[in-house]
Amino acid sequence: MFDGGLTMSFHKVNCPPVVVNLSKIRSQCRTRPNPCFAVQMSSTLVQTDENGDFYKSKKISGSSSTELKSQPHNSLLSQANTVGIIGGVSVFSTLIFLEKLVWRSSRNGEECVPFVVCSEPALDGGRRLVHSSEVNGEHIIIQNLRQKRIFLEKSGARCIVMPCHISNAWHDEISESCSLPFFHIGDCVARELKEAKLKPLDAGSSVRIGVLSTCETIAVAPYQQKLQNQGFEVVLPDKETMEHILMPAVESWNQRDIEGARNLLRIAIQVLLIRAVNVVILASDVLQNILPREDPLLKKCMDPMDALARTTIKWAKSAKKVHRKT
Repeated sequence: MFDGGLTMSFHKVNCPPVVVNLSKIRSQCRTRPNPCFAVQMSSTLVQTDENGDFYKSKKISGSSSTELKSQPHNSLLSQANTVGIIGGVSVFSTLIFLEKLVWRSSRNGEECVPFVVCSEPALDGGRRLVHSSEVNGEHIIIQNLRQKRIFLEKSGARCIVMPCHISNAWHDEISESCSLPFFHIGDCVARELKEAKLKPLDAGSSVRIGVLSTCETIAVAPYQQKLQNQGFEVVLPDKETMEHILMPAVESWNQRDIEGARNLLRIAIQVLLIRAVNVVILASDVLQNILPREDPLLKKCMDPMDALARTTIKWAKSAKKVHRKT
């Protein structure tokens, strides 16, 4: 993912940090060709008091640590274009988005967009909570994610993003009373497709957009609604395609049957293309990783995380320019 070893610390308030070494998970995420830049990062350990306000207790930069006198802080970051990132039910979604954000914002020698991440590995079990019989499953996740949004607002974030296909299904609930720009991944996708001025492949019909996801309902909802609001016709795989092609593709991938997984996913994409869709949205981290980068079918596919990263970087650059003028 990145050249060299890069260690990033995701901090859970009042709990030990979870440290992830990005160099160890390169095989699970796509690599960028020739990323000729060095990324300097620092992190801050924080603790909150009983009111949810936090104290700055230790600053870490590289391998050295400097103890700072504990004192209340209104915010950790002061940059006018700081991006607050809510980690969702998949830690890898967060890491993949960070790769895109860092690489795209600094590939021309520019300064990387400042960001603060709030991620909790416990949410990785979110799928099980949602699909379980537990009545309060969704409520627990929504409350957790809303608290993270509030934490990011207090930390100095000036906009919020949530790089997770599933979490965006609850975007309205999580963003309630939020005073900052809070980008919805479905809005970012729909806006880019609208700006592309696509032409219908069937005369007399609307432009059709296909959506493939391993979570049949919850991960599709954020895209379906936003695309329909922009006038697109959303095409989903039928039950037979899901049961006999798409899900077996994921199972093959998990069993390391790479070619089997690729062939099945190609069939699933072709099924939608035959139905005259212009673009197929791959709303799943697993599906994003199956086909090789040079596969021609990917030219017909869209990665929603790319759209979210582009929107976020565009906002960050604009906010920085506005701040310089004031």
